[in-house]
Amino acid sequence: MFSNLLYFLIALIIYSTSELFKPVENFDNTLIFNSLLISVLFFIICNITFKRLEKKASQNPYENIDHLINNYISRLSILALMIFAVNIYGFKLSFLFTGIGVFDHFPTLEAIVFLGLFLFYLIIIWNEAYRVQKRYFSGDISKKNFILSNASFSLPALLPWFCLSIIADALGFLPWQPLKKILQTPAGEIGYIALFLIAVTVFGPVLIKRIWNCKPLEQGLPRTMIENACKKADLKYSNILKWELFGGTMITAGVMGLVGRFRYILVTPALINSLNDDELISVILHEIGHVKKHHMLFYLFFFAGFILCNFIFFEPLMLFLYIVEPVYQLFGLAGVEKTTAHSILISLSLVGIFVLYFRFVFGFFMRNFERQADLHVYNFTKDASPLISTFYKIASFSRQSIDTPNWHHYSIGQRVRFLERCQATPALIQAHHLHVRKLVAGYFILLVLLFGIGYSINYGIAKEPFDNFVAEKILFQQIDVDPENSELYALVGDYYYNRKNYGKAIDSYENVLMADPENVHALNNLSWLFSTCPKEEYRNGKKALEYAQRALVQKREAFILDTYAEALFINNDINTAVNVSKEAFNLSKDRKKYYKAQLLRFEELLNP
Repeated sequence: MFSNLLYFLIALIIYSTSELFKPVENFDNTLIFNSLLISVLFFIICNITFKRLEKKASQNPYENIDHLINNYISRLSILALMIFAVNIYGFKLSFLFTGIGVFDHFPTLEAIVFLGLFLFYLIIIWNEAYRVQKRYFSGDISKKNFILSNASFSLPALLPWFCLSIIADALGFLPWQPLKKILQTPAGEIGYIALFLIAVTVFGPVLIKRIWNCKPLEQGLPRTMIENACKKADLKYSNILKWELFGGTMITAGVMGLVGRFRYILVTPALINSLNDDELISVILHEIGHVKKHHMLFYLFFFAGFILCNFIFFEPLMLFLYIVEPVYQLFGLAGVEKTTAHSILISLSLVGIFVLYFRFVFGFFMRNFERQADLHVYNFTKDASPLISTFYKIASFSRQSIDTPNWHHYSIGQRVRFLERCQATPALIQAHHLHVRKLVAGYFILLVLLFGIGYSINYGIAKEPFDNFVAEKILFQQIDVDPENSELYALVGDYYYNRKNYGKAIDSYENVLMADPENVHALNNLSWLFSTCPKEEYRNGKKALEYAQRALVQKREAFILDTYAEALFINNDINTAVNVSKEAFNLSKDRKKYYKAQLLRFEELLNP
């Protein structure tokens, strides 16, 4: 189930990155036919896959193939993502509504349509999987309930994005420009997203309980026991809800909400009906452990940290990916131009980073947090047998091996064995809590370091070196593509000049002039270098004057006149420098303050 959350978020990234691609001026309607064709093909694949599994289940009624069903659902879900990406990137369906007023003014509406397309693909999978998977349900679940349960469990993953997008659409209509300007600054964007995430985390459970159609648990012994356990653990909550996920047949519980007033404890009917009193309390203590160890708050920070790093590294990533030339050569062999290939690389990188982060980093912390929650039972008892027996019942009802791996939990076998070791050696309990605290501290230190590096690259001391590095790579790549372009070699001179490598700058400019003697860019910049170079050994008044005069023959513009004035100054011709500087000031259309300052400087030298 948790994998569906990731699938929806990946689909959202795929749709969002479609903006990186060049818009289609005239949408080709045949692409809609192609999309329908590939969708029908996907349906046929799903149908054949689960018919074969159904046949296998009929031939071997005593063989448990539930694990195969889950594997095929996962593989087909990944295939659905790939087909969705083809629709967005290949068929460019995201440009289908371009120019339609309602979609231009409310981009969120368009996004919902396309996320609905991905949901449609998942519904195809669930619809075809139902006829074989119903054999392994512990209770009677209708196809409608099965599909709605899968969809409703996954949709809350999109809740933060949906609310954020709706608010962003609404802000676009605000007449108050100062607020818009504040929100467009990096600090404004970060602050806005941070406040929004906190608000969604606090109030989101109220919406989620409605999406999941949770009702208050009836008065009775189970509710009384849960209430007493919460009272004993000093846990504040709003209500205890009956969670009828998949018809209530799953043995599971949950807790959601940072603040007591908006915190809900969720229990499924199967949990209440399948467990004895001690087992039920042990599960509730596990869920209380999540609250007491502040796991939900950490999840918020982990999610915010991911958004923050993406925000601060997005532009450097775009620039860095632009210079990975060998990759573009491979794309070129397939007939893909560099601009399109660059957008594809960015999209793949964002999806890859997301998957790696949530599947491995986030999943790693989730597994350790679950283990912490398991250990919380030892705060109230020295015997974890009820929780252990609950785990065995879950494995029995789900018809899976206790050693079946899980990306967000340790396997049931691992959890049981760890509880048994802790019961035998209680010191392991605090050792694990200490281990988790160190992991969390290390995460936050690493996050601060990464943010510091990203901020430095974007706005701080590393910005200029990074920009120079990227500029150098792009420049020399362009020279390989267009070796006859003398202007590119002039830019190489600029690059070396900015790096204070004046010798190479002179060589670069002079090489340009050997091929193109009238190149104004090289003539002007060489003259400026010989006139003003901070290193005395590179100054040369004679050459400065010569190159400035040659540049003036080609163009008589303010910036060239300014260079000529400097060349006159280094040759001690102050009178002419003043006159030339006046002409530069009069011709200038911008940078008036600079040219005025230059004129005053020469006049002061003339009349000390």
